Amino acid sequence: MTRREQKRFNKLIKHYIKHPKVQSMKEYIQHGDTTTFAHVLQVTKLSYLINRRLHLHADESILIPAALLHDFYLYDWHDKLSVPFWRIRENHGFIHADSAADNAREVFGVNDEVYEVIRSHMWPLNLTHIPKSKEAWILCIADKCVALKETIMDRVKKMIKFVRKRVKI
Repeated sequence: MTRREQKRFNKLIKHYIKHPKVQSMKEYIQHGDTTTFAHVLQVTKLSYLINRRLHLHADESILIPAALLHDFYLYDWHDKLSVPFWRIRENHGFIHADSAADNAREVFGVNDEVYEVIRSHMWPLNLTHIPKSKEAWILCIADKCVALKETIMDRVKKMIKFVRKRVKI
């Protein structure tokens, strides 16, 4: 990211990033060793860069809050005791987008466009929430790319490091 892009990016996330409930996402693990906070920050950066570098002209006032709040569900989905009783842990992938959208609306008063972008970020796993805007498609793609890196690539790197410690190559 260029300095100019970083400055613009920081301005776009400023309203949200320091909020205590957003900061609380540092307490929850998303994928592997990655916190939900680190995950959403990476997804937000990638969404911003996809939009900028590909000259897609998506509305950043919709894209950036939706990306930053797309996993704003505020519970540890790995821990059966911390998952709200009305949610079934195994269904997390199908239901957390609605929880995140509801929380984003409750805490930040996000508009309908941001709300719908958040709700559709789990497509195609959740077939009923199809991305319908440029912003929704960008977020959906960025989220899949970052999740893939966090789940597969980081594990491969750990395995390689583990093998190198045990085998002198």
